[in-house]
Amino acid sequence: MIEALRSFIEAHQAVLSLVILAAMFVGFLMERLPATVIAILGACTYLALGILDAQAAYSVFSNSAPIVIGAMFVLSGALIRTGVIQRVADAIMARAEKHPRLAIVEVLLGALAASAFLNNTPVVVVLLPIMMKLSEVTGVSAKKLLMPLSIAAVLGGTLTLIGTSTNLVVDGIVRQAGMPRFGIFEITPIGLVTAASGMIALGLMWWLLPSDKPIAGAAGTHDAHQYLTELVLGDDDDLVGMTVEAFRDLPRSGRVIGVRRASAVVHGAELDHWTLAAGDRLIVRVDGATLVTWREQGRFLLGIGNGEPSASDMVVETMIAPTHPSIGQRLADIPFLQKIRARIIGLDRPLHEAGPDLASVRIRPADRLLVTGGPREVEALRDNPGLIGADLAKTRAFRRGKAWIAILCMAGVVSLAALDVMPIGVAAIIAIGVILVTRCIDSDEAWGTIDGDVLILIFAMLAVGVALENSGAVAMMVGWVEPSLASAPLWVLVFGIYFFALILSELLSNNAVAALMTPVTLAIAAELGVDPRPLVIALMIGASACFATPIGYQTNTIVYAAGDYRFVDFVRIGVPLNIITGVSTCLAIVFFLT
Repeated sequence: MIEALRSFIEAHQAVLSLVILAAMFVGFLMERLPATVIAILGACTYLALGILDAQAAYSVFSNSAPIVIGAMFVLSGALIRTGVIQRVADAIMARAEKHPRLAIVEVLLGALAASAFLNNTPVVVVLLPIMMKLSEVTGVSAKKLLMPLSIAAVLGGTLTLIGTSTNLVVDGIVRQAGMPRFGIFEITPIGLVTAASGMIALGLMWWLLPSDKPIAGAAGTHDAHQYLTELVLGDDDDLVGMTVEAFRDLPRSGRVIGVRRASAVVHGAELDHWTLAAGDRLIVRVDGATLVTWREQGRFLLGIGNGEPSASDMVVETMIAPTHPSIGQRLADIPFLQKIRARIIGLDRPLHEAGPDLASVRIRPADRLLVTGGPREVEALRDNPGLIGADLAKTRAFRRGKAWIAILCMAGVVSLAALDVMPIGVAAIIAIGVILVTRCIDSDEAWGTIDGDVLILIFAMLAVGVALENSGAVAMMVGWVEPSLASAPLWVLVFGIYFFALILSELLSNNAVAALMTPVTLAIAAELGVDPRPLVIALMIGASACFATPIGYQTNTIVYAAGDYRFVDFVRIGVPLNIITGVSTCLAIVFFLT
């Protein structure tokens, strides 16, 4: 019985492979399970049936693409950790104060340029709150700004080999097939056409973007994740005798909202010209990283609570439980502040601005607190039934003194790969070693920047691709389309592969589409005796430059939620944008590469 089953599978493995692939497509579309789980189940099914043997399955781990992608995640994380990204964001906001509408264009072009070298997901996450602030300053609806931000980031990813993980996946499969690897700027001439046509089309279709205000309001903005805190000025602080305007340590996203002197609080118009004195408390809203940076610098006494800070103190993040007995009372009266040597250095209330100052905040369920204390105090917080999840805070201080190291490492990776001194994967791994040794970023945080779902999805889909190729399914698919393409000119192949990849990527994971279609594309080129390189570039860009659905690309999903868009908003802009960029890209490939 078992032998008969094995014989049946072996005789029909190409057909069975396509059946499994079809089932995976249905699973991707239904979204009952995450895409990563569907991909793993598919790969496991091929293994269980013997269509994919162990040696072939292990071979996917020799593909350099996931390693390079993971390395680029870490390098991007180092730029964030050292404050480089925040400094750039602050510079943009400084420009916006003088020329707010021009700043919108600069942010979009900045997203385009940054996404050519950095993972575009953190680029969008960092620039999203800036767009929200520009919306407030200019009066332009956030919905007219956030979708273009995602589009610019996606277009930027088409400019270089490292601009998006999709390009790296395709390059890894191509190299395994014996083709020469792609240079880091090899696709740049075509990507420039894609980006230029996309940005011009976006400008012409600006009027199609929705202009109503997001109902979600502050959702997804940086302000929704800022902490209310207080800074106590020491006797010898440089700010003593100066006005609040002299306080330059704030990032552009933060602000001073008041000054407490004894029992009086100054705020509003009087605040900017208030002369500071020793013992004054600056009431501030600021992001967590800046807050923790101030704590490490030791310049200010932060927050409220008992005792002086100690070098052994840890920063703990905890949340007020709905059952906390002090709900509705002032934060200063919360019992554990009187019982243990701890300080509350910040309070975050998403979607609301707590106030008027830290001590007077009336606590609510789900308020998030940053608390400092020693090991004994941390243990007491964990044992407190009124608090949820008292764990070491994930928010870290900026390491601005090491920013130049992170910048040089990223520039070195790009330069060494561009000059063909060494493969990009080797350069990226060496760069990671440098940033870890120099402590630009801690090892645990470095590994935390890696999107495990992306890497697992890539490995699983690479295994599926190997199974399809080894089973003869790829050859079968090529046999189906070969008669109709045998006499077709190369430009027809370029257009066909580009738009087929585009349509699939609007519905499925870009990386999954790239892993599946690359072997098929190479097989078609070999069967027809044409140069595969133009077809592979069409696949790279077609699988990335998709704008018509909020699930077509991860950055689309981010702004979809933050901007409170409707699904049809993406369709209205994305479909014509897909056509314009697609036609422009394919014509550029035909003109320059064939």
